[in-house]
Amino acid sequence: MSPSSKAKDESKAEAEFIERGFVRLESAFPRELAEECRDILWRDTGCDPNDPSTWTRPVIRLWDYPQPPFRAAANTPRLHAAFDRLVGRNRWMPRGSLGTFPIRFPSADDPGDAGWHADASFAGPDGALRLNVHSHGRALLMLFLFSDVGPDDAPTRIWVGSHLLVPRVLEPAGDAGLTFIELAERLPPPVDAPIELATGQAGDVYLCHPFLMHAAQPHRGSTPRFMAQPPLIPSEPMKVQREDADYSPVEAAIRRGLGLS
Repeated sequence: MSPSSKAKDESKAEAEFIERGFVRLESAFPRELAEECRDILWRDTGCDPNDPSTWTRPVIRLWDYPQPPFRAAANTPRLHAAFDRLVGRNRWMPRGSLGTFPIRFPSADDPGDAGWHADASFAGPDGALRLNVHSHGRALLMLFLFSDVGPDDAPTRIWVGSHLLVPRVLEPAGDAGLTFIELAERLPPPVDAPIELATGQAGDVYLCHPFLMHAAQPHRGSTPRFMAQPPLIPSEPMKVQREDADYSPVEAAIRRGLGLS
């Protein structure tokens, strides 16, 4: 690919991110790494990958994973280049681990966590998790696929463009922001909104605006879904007013939602 073609593709991806709220980065990390990580996760579930009778819960949450294969998956050159484009060079912190894994199993039971929300990013004085118009504490929401995910495999539901609705809801709350529940209650339900599913192959990563509304769903397939959903942490506060107007796509989307651009 010529430098001009690459720059054109990158510019298109940034425009898509601002408009839709996410981009899918195919083969962001090697499939072999996904398999290595999945072996570790299977052991920690306490389930037998070859015996569905041991898959007794619709979702098992596993916590932070800093082992070398997880760190390697989170820090490929392809991902770092995408972080630079979406958040800004030197404005984000490399991941030392891969956060929470909500592992979803085929089940007729309600998983109990399928409501629409944007992830909170900091704790308020009362300990409640909140988010504000500057997205304090979170530069991106990321969905790392560690297994192949088809339409029936509980793919995360994505409310396309919802990140542009959120800034005006958050702005009146100032730096204190809102809890993720308060935010969800103040947005209209996505009755006629475009919804997409975070499907793909092991090794794909969805890079999402921190205000993107998304939701889980029951697993109607036959193979458990392995996914991590860590934040990308900013190394400096994000701003909706910069003297040099050097806005990242994340900031540009917030500005568009506020009617500033």
